Amino acid sequence: MPAPPARAAVAAARCSKPRVSQVLPFMEKILFVCIHNSARSQIAEALLNRMSGDEFAAESVGLAPGTLNPLAVAVLNEVGIDISAKKTRGVAELIRSGARFDWVITVCDESSARQCPVFPGESQRLHWSLPDPSAFRGSWQERLEQTRAIRSTVESKIRDFLQLAAR
Repeated sequence: MPAPPARAAVAAARCSKPRVSQVLPFMEKILFVCIHNSARSQIAEALLNRMSGDEFAAESVGLAPGTLNPLAVAVLNEVGIDISAKKTRGVAELIRSGARFDWVITVCDESSARQCPVFPGESQRLHWSLPDPSAFRGSWQERLEQTRAIRSTVESKIRDFLQLAAR
């Protein structure tokens, strides 16, 4: 059962970092991009913000923003991160804002990653190929297990990324 709106907003504020325009100058800015900004990129943003301390500030967007996936909300809730109050965002909104990122990490399939626009500045690019939870079939429990596997993969990739970025 989702947290009441007021409690959810407080929890989301505790687990998220400020938007890129509000981060400290020494923080590297990371952008996660997927198709709908409904699951994979949301999971990656939330986990990186939690795991990186004050070294990085992550945001996420989608090529065609959709609706927040309840599977993503559930698997993050299991590890104490509440994203239930988050909204999905689109790439176009971010490009118009002129935000710059040190890293752009696509978290979708190969063909979708190629659709990603080039962002202003000298962003380093990475691609993490992850299945789309919206395509999962089966019972709620079966789809939840598959989304947990994505969460675990993202946690592992973030640990590797933090080691790479520390060099």
